Amino acid sequence: MRGLAAVTGATGFLGRQLVRVLAADGWRVRILARRDPIDPLWRDCEPEVVPGSLTDEAALARLAAGADVLIHAAGLVKAPNRAAFDAINAQGAHRVALAAREVPHVVLVSSLTAREPQLSHYAASKRAGEEAMRVVLGPRLTVARPCAIYGPGDRELLPVFQGAAVSPVLPVLSERARVSMIHVEDAARQVADLAAAQPAGLLTALCDDRPAGYGWSELMAAAARACGRTPRLAPVPGTIVRAIGITNDFTALLGASPMLTSAKARELLHPNWAVAEDERTKGLSAARYDLEAGFADTVAWYRSAAWMKH
Repeated sequence: MRGLAAVTGATGFLGRQLVRVLAADGWRVRILARRDPIDPLWRDCEPEVVPGSLTDEAALARLAAGADVLIHAAGLVKAPNRAAFDAINAQGAHRVALAAREVPHVVLVSSLTAREPQLSHYAASKRAGEEAMRVVLGPRLTVARPCAIYGPGDRELLPVFQGAAVSPVLPVLSERARVSMIHVEDAARQVADLAAAQPAGLLTALCDDRPAGYGWSELMAAAARACGRTPRLAPVPGTIVRAIGITNDFTALLGASPMLTSAKARELLHPNWAVAEDERTKGLSAARYDLEAGFADTVAWYRSAAWMKH
């Protein structure tokens, strides 16, 4: 038995897989959750549940008590403004750090976008969360910056695959941008690797075995192949992408939750989401999924869960 691993964000897209991997690796797992979760991924493990949220300091203290490692994986990916992002991604991270002052090792699951905080409120809030935790925890903090995570249960990329399954033409957002990717199971394994290591103030990016990333044409063609199709690829000028994002900003003010906002457009059009060699950490689990296998696995899950009809 490795010890006790405390986890926030356990019921999220990455967190669900992370709990399963930690338990399989021999950790006793304790999670923070608003309600007692039931998850088919956890058939072989029974995590201890601490009821509460990131705003509940007493619950955070119970979560951290006696833990050998605390993994802070909770975060907000959509919000109407910077204050809403900061309330969870920055202030929430700070509260977790304060609760974990006696925990020997804390792992923060941040985002590769934190490398470019000027691009969006989301990226800035993730960077602020890193800095807030580092002030409290110093070298006991390990920061993991995953690149774009996809896989079974992912709602963010679902519209891409739905479009690839039916559309005769797929958009290519940029001809020169590079985007690194990682399957959610591989990301969970790499986070678990970091949790098991000795803390050393590490800041590391997480990606698959192609850190140089993929072009948008490659990504869209691979998504189409996973759906059994070969549609035509059509470049979309960046000005159009930005214009759609700005238009959607106004719909967001009316309560909608558009996928493409102006901030998301800036992130998508950023030319370099590749991972440099000096951003990686040696010794982490190699990716089990390349892009083709990962996208095929994702589409198979979407269809089995009736998220996709085609």
